[in-house]
Amino acid sequence: MAKSQDFTAIFKDMAGAFPVDTKAMEEQFKNQTALAEKMSAVALDAAGKSAELSAKWTQDTIAKMEAMSKAKAEPADYAKAMTDFASAQAESAAEHMSAFAEIAKKVQTQTMEIVLAAGKDMSEDLTKAAKKATDEVTAAAKKATAAAK
Repeated sequence: MAKSQDFTAIFKDMAGAFPVDTKAMEEQFKNQTALAEKMSAVALDAAGKSAELSAKWTQDTIAKMEAMSKAKAEPADYAKAMTDFASAQAESAAEHMSAFAEIAKKVQTQTMEIVLAAGKDMSEDLTKAAKKATDEVTAAAKKATAAAK
């Protein structure tokens, strides 16, 4: 009966020649979580500022409605109160929408800064990983060539 070849040893040798760098995987995981943390901080900060702005706008509107809803001596005073309220609301809307736009602009700027920094870091990491992999494959090839001689 013929003896079968032990492929376990062959696969073990192949795996040893191309080792998996778990440190690089751990570093990549850390980088990803750091990026997610920064992006979350930007989003949460914007959400908080938007909520504050919305609450302030609501409070301003309610205060203006209180003034408008008070009893007036003359019918013309009601029309004037409505006109004043509408004018104040238009001005308030412009101010608040401008403030919302500033929040959005800040989010966009911060996001781009984070993404660009992450891209630069990833490029550097990929370059290092590629160089390390090339060195390891070259060393394994030299070892295999030396063993074959």
